Amino acid sequence: MAEGPTGSTVPRRQLGRYLRDLRNKARLTVRAAARQLEWSEAKMWRIETGQTSLRSLDVEAMCKVYGAPADLTEALMGLAKETKARGWWHSYGDVIPEGFDLYIGLEEAAAQIDWYESELIPGLLQTEDYARTIIRADNPHEEEGEIERRARLRTTRQVILSRAAGAPTLRVVLNESVLRRPVGSNDVMATQLNQLVEVSELIRIRVVPFAAGLHLGVMSGPFTILRFPCNPDGSESEPPTVYAEGYTGVLYLDKPNEVERYDRAFESIWDTALDEQASKHLMSEMAGSYGKA
Repeated sequence: MAEGPTGSTVPRRQLGRYLRDLRNKARLTVRAAARQLEWSEAKMWRIETGQTSLRSLDVEAMCKVYGAPADLTEALMGLAKETKARGWWHSYGDVIPEGFDLYIGLEEAAAQIDWYESELIPGLLQTEDYARTIIRADNPHEEEGEIERRARLRTTRQVILSRAAGAPTLRVVLNESVLRRPVGSNDVMATQLNQLVEVSELIRIRVVPFAAGLHLGVMSGPFTILRFPCNPDGSESEPPTVYAEGYTGVLYLDKPNEVERYDRAFESIWDTALDEQASKHLMSEMAGSYGKA
């Protein structure tokens, strides 16, 4: 069934990526998979590129052919049911298997990322100690081994910033409170802020000072805008996507009017912030203050 005009493309695109990866791991060509499923190769292409919605029963059939584990099959079947959502929420829960992180898939595919954070260092820029402190506070009853695994997963994402081909263009705006709020020990904060200073050589980072007063970031809260590589003809390969994280789940938005509103907010926040050099100086100064404390 074709996707309706109001449905979100995010779950469709991510579902297609997961199913393509499963097919490749099963060492099946599109033709071989289509033959086993008794589908056309064109249908397989539409599914894997997120061009069409998919019934959960069809996902179950594909997972069976690809030898997917039961927990991943269940998660993908649930994802298939979300392909008609206007703005799609992905709730956290123990039923989500390891490695099933929809945002990471978008982040790895993005060509440009604009990120505003009001309270914490963005996950993509966190040191392992900083990440560990946050994860432990959010999961006080979790075993230490699981906390360590999640912290390593978070820092492993940073390889996209320095990859030889296709590293995304990244602009980050931080509220000044991010620098001044202690997370962990003074050593943790000093190391984290010094890393921000170092990574500012690779990406563009600005800080909105308290002196800026009321700005759009105060109303919007933290958010990320992801854009994807263009096709050879210059058209978008995938629509831009806004990601906003809440306490119980995350929201994905990809309607043009939604993205445009967040675009305007980000540009306004970016223009309100200190320039890169002044921001780097402030970050360095704050790192030094934690080192002396």
